[in-house]
Amino acid sequence: MHIKENIENVQRQIADAAERAGRRKEDIILLGATKTVEPDRIQTAVDAGLRYIGENRVQELTEKYDRVQGATWHFIGHLQTNKVKYIIDKAALIHAVDTTRLLEEVRRQAVKRNICAHVLLEVNASGEESKFGMDFDAVLPIIEENEKQENVEIDGLMTIGPNTHEEAAVRQSFVKMRETFEGLRSQSFKHCRMQYLSMGMSGDYVAAIEEGANIVRIGSAIFGYRKNGGIQ
Repeated sequence: MHIKENIENVQRQIADAAERAGRRKEDIILLGATKTVEPDRIQTAVDAGLRYIGENRVQELTEKYDRVQGATWHFIGHLQTNKVKYIIDKAALIHAVDTTRLLEEVRRQAVKRNICAHVLLEVNASGEESKFGMDFDAVLPIIEENEKQENVEIDGLMTIGPNTHEEAAVRQSFVKMRETFEGLRSQSFKHCRMQYLSMGMSGDYVAAIEEGANIVRIGSAIFGYRKNGGIQ
């Protein structure tokens, strides 16, 4: 597995997609999705220039955190409220806040440590029952509720593309995300900046960039297929 070459290939794809969309490649964050990836292979990727690492599982993040040097860690998986305390001071950005209850637990843990947590709101853009995420019409109310309190900054939105090979359906969900993102970004909030739109994985990140993503979560295109045969 040639991790360095894979990163370079993904970066070329990102640059090409950004150019087609009239955007700058420098404005797009390549986030390595490292579920089941061993720390030494993650370190190889970081040494090859991958700055941002995203973990899906709390236990994996805590176990790998001190074994990989030079990375900025994001948490990108479904997060249970009782696990927030383990990653609140390790994840620079939590991608998948999908309920008020989870947001409030993030806030509670941030207050305990006297820090400000940064999160993205996860939206179920495809409407698939198998996916986590809030409905589009729930986004603004949770932002408005967060405005009343401190210690949590909502930095943008996140979604997982629909489980289909139909590119039109994938793009449709990404377009709706971008429109929602841009609509919120045009408004003025105290604790919400709408800085990041996290969407696109190994199978659809080119379309995601062309439709407005500025964080793409890439696993198998960098590290190969997961041990259980899955793709990320």
